[in-house]
Amino acid sequence: MSYAQQEPQYSQYMYNMSTVNPAYVVNQSGLISTGLLYRKQWTGLDGSPQTANVFGNIPISEKIELSVNYVNDRIGDAISTNNNFFNIDFAYVTRISDRFRLSYGLKTGINSFKLDASGSNVANDPAFADNNAKLQFNVGAGLFLFSHNFYAGISSPNLLPNDVNLGEFGVSETKTHIYGVSGFIFDLVDEVKLKPSMVIKQVIDSPLTFDVSLNSLIYDKFELGVSYRYEDAFIALAGFNITKSLKVAYSYDFSTSELSGYNNGSHEIILLYNFDLLNLSNKYTSPRFY
Repeated sequence: MSYAQQEPQYSQYMYNMSTVNPAYVVNQSGLISTGLLYRKQWTGLDGSPQTANVFGNIPISEKIELSVNYVNDRIGDAISTNNNFFNIDFAYVTRISDRFRLSYGLKTGINSFKLDASGSNVANDPAFADNNAKLQFNVGAGLFLFSHNFYAGISSPNLLPNDVNLGEFGVSETKTHIYGVSGFIFDLVDEVKLKPSMVIKQVIDSPLTFDVSLNSLIYDKFELGVSYRYEDAFIALAGFNITKSLKVAYSYDFSTSELSGYNNGSHEIILLYNFDLLNLSNKYTSPRFY
């Protein structure tokens, strides 16, 4: 049975936090936020993970927001696995004070697991030839507390642990993940914002891990940042707001794990675009920065 990377991993999760917390909301009426992400992990290592993500956050009203995520995650060489995740998140926002709002989130989705052993020495084994795909139903939940310069959340995007068995063989076991996220935005000067943030991840029966990040936003156009993923990688990030609606960002992971001698780091690029349906772009004088 395999206990490999449980869920797709992102260095730029802060641009689409609905992947880890279904209660995350953009909370900008009239703006549909969309994005495309591609990640190549551990370049130079045969069969290393490749992840593509298409997503959108859709405000329905001041209190209700939907997000849609499609993820394709591939890993493996001679025996490769292809995971497709399609999720819809429903978030309900309540005001708990003049400053803070609290969002309640529910995730529902379908995961498709496919295994391809055609390039391996077990390609003719009936267990792999006849039982190479499985569909799984997924449910998740989360809470997200936020203001204009602070956020904190707790969530589990997969409350239903699932095992993948092909015939008599157990090939994968997915366990419940629990995430905690938090960040705070400081206005250093009029032109510079600084955001320290953290994501903590606990996989049941596995050691706790975390990312700590420090990002800056300069003149509401340029983003520069660094992150550290515990016992795994140092990360450099850079982003550029091409227009009020269009943004591109890139990150590079410098591996520090036991695999550091066998790979050339990880690359991740993301493209973000906001559709201003109600022509409200002048209302948002600067990015919310989370």
